Amino acid sequence: MDKIKIQHFSDLLCVWAYVSQIRVDELKHEFGDQIEMEYHFVQVFGHAHQKLEAQWAHRGGAQAYGRHVREVVGRFGHVPLHDDIWVRNTPRSSLPAHLFLSALKLIEPGQVDAKGNTAFERAAWALREAFFRDLVDISQRRELLQIAEKLELPISEIETNLDNGVAHALLSEDIAMARDQSVRASPTMLFNEGRQVLTGNVGYRVIEANVRELLRTPADQSSWC
Repeated sequence: MDKIKIQHFSDLLCVWAYVSQIRVDELKHEFGDQIEMEYHFVQVFGHAHQKLEAQWAHRGGAQAYGRHVREVVGRFGHVPLHDDIWVRNTPRSSLPAHLFLSALKLIEPGQVDAKGNTAFERAAWALREAFFRDLVDISQRRELLQIAEKLELPISEIETNLDNGVAHALLSEDIAMARDQSVRASPTMLFNEGRQVLTGNVGYRVIEANVRELLRTPADQSSWC
């Protein structure tokens, strides 16, 4: 049987993608090689400061948004969060981190770790944790390189992909794909060639049900439901 392909769109600065990563991990653990995760980026915080000014200025600005993020994480309790999130060291944009990970994605992934994670998956989580837990400004290239060094990633190859434009081309494909699939929120999961869409704070059992239905009824067969 062919693997069920799941297209996962997110923004690294999105708190909902941060708290829902545990659902992606459980999905991989439960279904193993029956599914194939395909990661893409949607630019929710492409201009982070402008977004906060436009949507949160009348509610108290960055301070208010920081409280909102703390409230979101507090409802779940399984991920750490810095008290000054979005108040200090606020990234200008998620694009540099997305570009950095796009450069990494183009490198042969090699072996997965004991948890079944690729270098890309490990790096993406490390960047999310660096921002939300440690208040690292992941829009700064020097910070990205320091994290890559700690993870023992192939920095010279990453920099080559950043310098020669191929990482930019790949990220451009993500932006176009998100536009064509009408993906505007983070996280968003697409199943069945985009015919099934789950957006935002969706519970694990709902995600699981979509996968199980596709495993029971392959995409090339008709379903009555």
